Amino acid sequence: MFRLSKKALFAIEAVLDIAYHAGAEPVQSREITRRQGIPRRYLEQALQQLVRNGILIGVRGPRGGYRLARERRRISVGDIVRVVRAVEAGEPAADEIGGSELGEKVVQPLWAEMEDQLMTRLDATSIDELCDKADGVGIVSEGRQTLDFTI
Repeated sequence: MFRLSKKALFAIEAVLDIAYHAGAEPVQSREITRRQGIPRRYLEQALQQLVRNGILIGVRGPRGGYRLARERRRISVGDIVRVVRAVEAGEPAADEIGGSELGEKVVQPLWAEMEDQLMTRLDATSIDELCDKADGVGIVSEGRQTLDFTI
């Protein structure tokens, strides 16, 4: 059964933070924690999974951190949710729990259909679109403040 867990929300926020606040240097996890209030233990686990699945690139070293592995317009919210759901896959799905005939033949198919529609919508929403929304509501990008375009 589909539910958006805290881990999934934190992962989406972390990728959005990296995309929105990216500057010349990689975005460090402590900066994401400071800006988003995501507990470090959740954040590090989510970031490592996103690196392993090709959404982020981890940069080592004293000025290390994280960058997007591809253009932000090519990363969908659905991509991120799938990574987190794969990690959380140990929990029983609704169709494995059993239940009544109404549940199995009416409610569960309805829920599966809604889940498919939701994933279609998440797949159609790019990180770039969310960055545009953040800009539209006046959230200041710390990364843009550090960029210097002088020659």
